Amino acid sequence: MTQGHRHTTGHEHDYEPVHGLPEVLPVQEHMLWQGSPDWRALARRAFHVPALVLYFAAVLAARVAYVLSQGGSSVDALRALVVLLPLVVFAIALIVGLAWLTARGSVYTITDRRVVMRVGIVLTVTFNIPFKRIAAAGLRRHRDGTGDIPIALLGTDRIAFLHIWPHVRPWRFSKPEPMLRCVPDAETVARQLSEAWSRANETPAVPAAATDGRSAAGTLAGHGAAA
Repeated sequence: MTQGHRHTTGHEHDYEPVHGLPEVLPVQEHMLWQGSPDWRALARRAFHVPALVLYFAAVLAARVAYVLSQGGSSVDALRALVVLLPLVVFAIALIVGLAWLTARGSVYTITDRRVVMRVGIVLTVTFNIPFKRIAAAGLRRHRDGTGDIPIALLGTDRIAFLHIWPHVRPWRFSKPEPMLRCVPDAETVARQLSEAWSRANETPAVPAAATDGRSAAGTLAGHGAAA
């Protein structure tokens, strides 16, 4: 298999020989970068907290309007709002907490031979993606300085969408693309990945050129990784 994976349990990843990695790197392999998603950006873009806030605000407004339309007083409307508000706050806090835990439990690692993604909250899974099995990667930079780096796999290599969500490119269900999501200073990380991939495959690097909020495919050059 292209993507080796390992399930681990335990508190604070006690059994990791190296932070974020399932085993000590071979002597000839070197870590180039390691990081985690920014939890605030993850809450906004993967868990859609702003959209949820607007949705719940609309629900509360509709509830108040309904009470008033039925002849209720402003006090009745306020009482109805007070009853629902704690539930709304709890729901939003739960989603934000989930985003924080997801970011806290996720570690992305780039070595000079592969990309390693350790993801999960209670049950963690580690995906090893060798450069030889990467067809291309992209860069989507956001205005807050974070960005997403989707990775397209060669041939029939596939990681199930639900197994790796939210660390996956949205809406790519038939052939999911694992993604380093909401990475701080994503342009620098994408450049490091591009250069390492190019060295490993003896292929010239193509610099990433992404605009804010837009996708830029082809951070890695071509499809020469099949060699």
